[in-house]
Parts: sequence; C-alpha cells; structure tokens
Amino acid sequence: MKPVVIIAVLLIVFGVFALAYRGLSYDKTEQVAEIGPLELKTETTETIPLPPIVGASAVVGGVVLLVVGLRRR
Repeated sequence: MKPVVIIAVLLIVFGVFALAYRGLSYDKTEQVAEIGPLELKTETTETIPLPPIVGASAVVGGVVLLVVGLRRR
C-alpha cells in the first residue's frame, strides 16, 4: 500500500473521530495538601476542544489524498 493512501485513511479516521467526539477529555489529579498521613487531592476533568472545521477539513483532505493516491497507478 502506498504511503499516500495510508496517510489518507488516517486523516479520514481522525476527521470522523473529531466530528463524533468534538474534543478530548482527560482527568487530572492534583495534591492540594499533605498533613502528616493525610493527603488532600482534587480531581478535575480537562477538555481539549476540537472545532468541527478541523474534523471536516481532515475528512476532505483525506478523501482528496485517497483519490490522488489511487489515480497515480
């Protein structure tokens, strides 16, 4: 398989993921205080937003690369 086709498929998969989930979330744990054997921790959920234009651009770019990669035979 050509590298262009592999990159095209990866772009399409990333674009569909970005459109479906619209962001990546992860949990972050911070230690607030430690007093002797006691530990106070907080857990927050952080989100990295992915605008829909990023997903749509990745899908369109992947389709274009796929068509170009398949036509160059």
